[in-house]
Amino acid sequence: MIRALWTAASGMLAQQLKVDTIANNLANVNTVGFKKNRVDFQDLLYTQLRLSGAVSQQEVQLPTGLEVGHGVRPAATQRLFGQGSLQQTENPLDLAIQGDGFFQIRLPDDTVAYTRDGTFKLDGEGRLVTSDGYLLEWDGDEIPPEALMINVAPDGTVTALMPGEDEPEELGQIELARFLNPAGLESLGANLYRATPASGEAEVGIPGEEGMGTLLQGYLETSNVQVVEEMVELIAAQRAYELTSRAIQSADDMLALANNLRR
Repeated sequence: MIRALWTAASGMLAQQLKVDTIANNLANVNTVGFKKNRVDFQDLLYTQLRLSGAVSQQEVQLPTGLEVGHGVRPAATQRLFGQGSLQQTENPLDLAIQGDGFFQIRLPDDTVAYTRDGTFKLDGEGRLVTSDGYLLEWDGDEIPPEALMINVAPDGTVTALMPGEDEPEELGQIELARFLNPAGLESLGANLYRATPASGEAEVGIPGEEGMGTLLQGYLETSNVQVVEEMVELIAAQRAYELTSRAIQSADDMLALANNLRR
């Protein structure tokens, strides 16, 4: 019964972590480019009271063993990089990725982060930046202030129509990065990720080539969180929490009965 208390307590802690993860998913249901998290669980070690295949006193081999588990533990939180829905904004600096890939962002410490958030803006020098002012990595320098119209092709080619010109001028190209294991990326917050040994090194390429997704101008990728699915998972986690708390209460009642036994 003491074992039951700790086993059920591990279940309550596990469901609490799952509810925390679901709450974060729901909180970011309107965050551009957000990818939902999922908690993976594993059962703990087992106490072997009798091994499978053991021989009984009657010299008969037993087909099954006798073991008791010790509960559950969180094994990992996995980020699911499924495609989110595309929302039209008609803003020429809003970019969405259709398929695999991440935008490359230059951080103040001169390292590169990665994002699916395409809400880009122009700073005072005409550079493409994120909402926090971080620079978008591309082979162009800046957008001329006299540019009449900016166009981003599906392959990332950036062109601008200049005054007095009939043909647009090519300014550069936006390349994307992809990873062998995107679930291994480290979340930095602010819709940014950092490469880790688990994710592998970034493979940089032209949109639409070598498995890279393509760019869509004037659109944003919304969160891939499905509210209905998260609510169902929330209800299931709540009921599991209630059941494991009831198991603790039952074990406590049994201990109370044993404690009150008299000769």
